[in-house]
Amino acid sequence: QVQLVESGGGLVQAGGSLRLSCVASGSIVSINAMGWYRQALGKQRELVATITSGGSTNYADSVKGRFTISRDNAKKTVYLQMNSLKPEDTAVYYCNVRGLGLGIGSFDYWGQGTQVTVSS
Repeated sequence: QVQLVESGGGLVQAGGSLRLSCVASGSIVSINAMGWYRQALGKQRELVATITSGGSTNYADSVKGRFTISRDNAKKTVYLQMNSLKPEDTAVYYCNVRGLGLGIGSFDYWGQGTQVTVSS
């Protein structure tokens, strides 16, 4: 089994910053892609940013230049630094981790979600 624990969400004023973290643990042999997605109330879940094992990143157009995704492979952790936050960034943020597990083969797990609320 693989467990993901997210942290760092909260309430912030527009223009502020937050840093999300997601730690993976369990029977992990290797981690490939890690990413962050979000789901606003009444909307579908959407990609925010992803990062490969080699460090290649991909961002949604709406967050380019404001958000930065990074990872610490030794700590099996992915981060999302969010700057210049806007009210439209309000959503539940989910981390996603894909890799290879011991005895379970390929895996694709989601975190429990952390609420980010940006007030105007």
